[in-house]
Amino acid sequence: MTPANTFYRRTGLRTRRGLTPARRRAQRGLTLIEISIAIIIVAMLFSAAVMGIGSITGAKAKGAAGEMAGLIRSLYDSAALRGKTCRLVFEIPDPKAEEPTRYHAECAEGAVTTARDRDAALRDENRERERNERSGGKAPPGETRRNYMVSGGDAPSTTDLMEGEKQRVESASRFSSYTSEEVPVRELPPDVKVSVWTRQQREPVESGVAYLYFFPQGYTEKAYVYLRQGDNVWTLDVSPLTGKVQVVAEALEVPR
Repeated sequence: MTPANTFYRRTGLRTRRGLTPARRRAQRGLTLIEISIAIIIVAMLFSAAVMGIGSITGAKAKGAAGEMAGLIRSLYDSAALRGKTCRLVFEIPDPKAEEPTRYHAECAEGAVTTARDRDAALRDENRERERNERSGGKAPPGETRRNYMVSGGDAPSTTDLMEGEKQRVESASRFSSYTSEEVPVRELPPDVKVSVWTRQQREPVESGVAYLYFFPQGYTEKAYVYLRQGDNVWTLDVSPLTGKVQVVAEALEVPR
């Protein structure tokens, strides 16, 4: 018997060749598949922790507030430089729906005045949008406009001319999508809720369409834009004369 074998017999140790299959697997360590599974589990736990912390701190709402403040200022400058009335359009889903709020910019061809009773105007527009959605985006029967500049090949009458001028004015005041590198179309995270109040409204709009107007004379509407995530609220306080936006880490009370 060799000295090495004598040593293993006295100490009770066994050579690697004499190990059982179970002990060999135990000493072999983790396989690549086992390591991959462990990494995936750790990544999922880390992601859940980050999302939980973000919901508690309102990080998404805070980031969205900063981006929107920059967009409002950019649109204010664009309206003044282009000499056109522009507006920021908010498409706000039902607060209970897990859908994102979308917003984009629109500009008219000329100067436009807004309705004093914004609440009634928004209700009418929301009803019109719902009616168009039910009809597949087509205008209801009887609402298709004629070309009043031509009257059966004859010279246009006074009524035709008046209707033609009305159409010209409406066409100039019609808003169309306005996009640029500074004013992109954006979508908020689904867990960030939005409501919008302007000086022309009595209460903030929490669902449906809402507008914030910018005029070519270099002013906008006094407005509060609220962004909520969990228990956290940020308010964008828009100054009407300068277009500057102050981001406040609380829900400011609507002026009465």
